[in-house]
Amino acid sequence: MPLGTLDRTPPPFFKQGPSALSKLAVFSALALLLMVADARFRFTQPLRTAVAAVLFPIQWMAMRPVLGVRFASDYFTSLHEAQTAEEAARRKLILQAQRANQVEQLTTENVQLRKLLALRDRLNAPAQAAEVLYDAADPYTRKIIIDKGSAQGVEAGSPVIDESGVLGQVTRAHMMISEVTLVTDREQAIPVLNTRTGSRGVAYGDAGAHGSGGLELRYMAANADVQAGDLLTTSGVDGVYPPGIPVAKVEKVERRADSAFARISCAPAALVDGARHVMVLKPLTAQLPPRPAAEDPGPTPKRGSMRK
Repeated sequence: MPLGTLDRTPPPFFKQGPSALSKLAVFSALALLLMVADARFRFTQPLRTAVAAVLFPIQWMAMRPVLGVRFASDYFTSLHEAQTAEEAARRKLILQAQRANQVEQLTTENVQLRKLLALRDRLNAPAQAAEVLYDAADPYTRKIIIDKGSAQGVEAGSPVIDESGVLGQVTRAHMMISEVTLVTDREQAIPVLNTRTGSRGVAYGDAGAHGSGGLELRYMAANADVQAGDLLTTSGVDGVYPPGIPVAKVEKVERRADSAFARISCAPAALVDGARHVMVLKPLTAQLPPRPAAEDPGPTPKRGSMRK
């Protein structure tokens, strides 16, 4: 067989083709060209839309198990939270019902005892709602301005409360607005009663400049029975605040060996920094009987007048 008739080309299995670097360069240039062309002319947008339309049912079916598991997890989580909240609400409702029954019973006993002892009825202060307009401009005082004034019957000395407790006292009443000094102001003092021990005291404002501050229960003996967590309410002995309104809660008690008095820091019960709607009460002074006038002892006898 002649040698010229033999096929000298290598079999397909051994063909190398272009090098890998050449392929990388060609495909990179093609990809860059397609990206630039798509960014400029958006010719692949119809193709992309068609592919998305074809794949949407598959994607929808593939996401059903994931969404089902997620929905079931959210359902059981929400169910557990709802059951927990319902249980807490039921406990709170039962506790409130128990307290309401106790309060009703105590009120009835109180009325009976007052009638038995011929004591006067408790004083009830008329009230009217007001809204806080803004804080006073003086940074060294703790005062707010409300939208009720003397035209609405507000007078200086009227107590001001919110939903949590005593907020302050009206110190200046204008025609349409009034100035309220908060309980945390350094110039404010309020007689209080410790509901746990029944002991009386006076709470003073302890706010610094630009700060909400708190209150300080002063002039209490170092060995006084005062503990952190004690609730202080109005005592009602000043003739201004009705008794029993929360004022503050004791936060810290410092008993110092070098002082006869304890340093007692308290947190106000009212929202002194966030109150928006308040109640202005009438002072109890108008409902109290007038104080007896001091009796005139008469002229002092002279030393010589007793001699005979």
